[in-house]
Amino acid sequence: MPDFLTAALYKFVELPDFADLQAPLLACCEAHGVKGTLLLASEGINGTIAGTQAGVHAVLSFLRNDPRLATLEHKEAHAAQMPFYRMKVRLKKEIVTLGVPDVHPALMAGQYVKPQDWNQLLADPSLVLVDTRNDYEVAIGSFKGAINPATHSFSELPGWVEKEMAEGGCLAPVDGKKPRVAMFCTGGIRCEKSTAFMRAKGFDEVYHLEGGILKYLETMPETQSQWQGECFVFDERVSVGHGLNPGDFTLCRSCRDPLSAQDRQSPLYELGVSCAHCHARTTDEQKHGYRERQRQVELAAVRHQSHIGVRQPGSE
Repeated sequence: MPDFLTAALYKFVELPDFADLQAPLLACCEAHGVKGTLLLASEGINGTIAGTQAGVHAVLSFLRNDPRLATLEHKEAHAAQMPFYRMKVRLKKEIVTLGVPDVHPALMAGQYVKPQDWNQLLADPSLVLVDTRNDYEVAIGSFKGAINPATHSFSELPGWVEKEMAEGGCLAPVDGKKPRVAMFCTGGIRCEKSTAFMRAKGFDEVYHLEGGILKYLETMPETQSQWQGECFVFDERVSVGHGLNPGDFTLCRSCRDPLSAQDRQSPLYELGVSCAHCHARTTDEQKHGYRERQRQVELAAVRHQSHIGVRQPGSE
């Protein structure tokens, strides 16, 4: 049986005292051996944590003891190895950065569509289906027929929307009426915020996948699925497939791009050092440093020790 439980969570809720929550939340995570990253902002909480089942559930209980987070939902997955190396609780302006003021997902988000109803929505030929994730995430998998905005960060999405609302764009009005739009993302957080933005732009029929891609892959049988490829995740699993089973991608330790088995066959790929995406962007000196880091990782593995994430003397 897998040894570690991973929990992805978020909730848009008013937290004006979010800074006061940082220290006690970090202390709770560390006391229960839980690692990962949690973001706190005035608009809510977001992040992924991992640890033993008892440890993760203890942290979730701690969060839900706050009445404002009593209905906090999370998604679980299991892993044979700890997917994170340390615990961070960070304070942010937004729990997911769109960079547009006065967008309030708790009040303005589009209509939720449950995973079991998502295929029926996608059957509408007039629907504009938008993948709100970044380009490197879309590259390894998406829904059939989805539009890729080719953004490098979520904060670029509003600019893409403005461009596509112009005449000839995929979001331009047809006979004076704005199109129906459906949006999706990994766990639901980005599409809650993006659909709130779309509603602020005057789109009335806006939908998003409840629970995101991860809930869809967990819920829908592969034989009925409209998903193609794998889903990028922000931990050491790198990608998952149907049933949230670990995928075939690994991570380039230089540029952090996901790498397929074919990518790893490139002559420019060197474990821990470079891949075809970044080989030309790093200097020989940087590559030398990456090789030394990889050597230390391999030595630590032989000794059954952790290397990445170990706090060095004098570090914070």
